[in-house]
Amino acid sequence: MVVEILNEIRKLNERELLSYWIRGEYEEAEIYWKLAERAGELGLPEEVVLTFKRLGDESKGHGDELYRIYRERYGDELVEVNVPNVESLNVFGKFWKVEDLEDVIKVALESEKLAETIYRKLAEECGDEELRRIYLSLADIERGHYEALLRLLEGKNVDT
Repeated sequence: MVVEILNEIRKLNERELLSYWIRGEYEEAEIYWKLAERAGELGLPEEVVLTFKRLGDESKGHGDELYRIYRERYGDELVEVNVPNVESLNVFGKFWKVEDLEDVIKVALESEKLAETIYRKLAEECGDEELRRIYLSLADIERGHYEALLRLLEGKNVDT
């Protein structure tokens, strides 16, 4: 399914691509905030709750930055893009079965790594220097998310 989604992403023009990633970052933020809430309900360590909250806040910030660029170029109204969010697709399905948080963290790790790869590829293919810079910055931040999740997982002594 991921390959199909990536093929659909490649067909998007710049406006559609920005809309797609803006919505995706906001969706990812919501998922991390829900994971933080669920982790709190399960009585998991405060570090887990705070990490999920921080990742949600950062994802919202990514969306805000992309939306700023979008508004400068296209106005306030995002275009509708009927492509599932590749980054949150796996994590969202697991969210409802969050009894095994370690499994959710592993899936989130995969999603963050995938997002970093996609952002780097988009930067490589992008002709717009401002967008290229932002994609590279987002790739670095996704890498930071990956490393934060990995630290959580390693703190639980779980193999990756």
